[in-house]
Amino acid sequence: MYGTNPAANGPAADYRQRITAQQAAEIAVARVPGQIIHVDMDLDDHLLKYEVYVLTDQGIVYEVEIASIDGRVLSVERED
Repeated sequence: MYGTNPAANGPAADYRQRITAQQAAEIAVARVPGQIIHVDMDLDDHLLKYEVYVLTDQGIVYEVEIASIDGRVLSVERED
């Protein structure tokens, strides 16, 4: 997985960015195929994460949240 570092432990480790926005976008479209329309970064509950918005061929927008420290998909939600 991108940016995996087992030596980085503790609460401060969650604030460090390990993957790029481009890597987050690639992870998102692997999960939800479509076109990237926006990538944002947010700090939520001491976790730095990317919010990637993907437009599918059916015209549906999904928000894919990805942990910036290790590239883990945190959630996939359909936007209204």
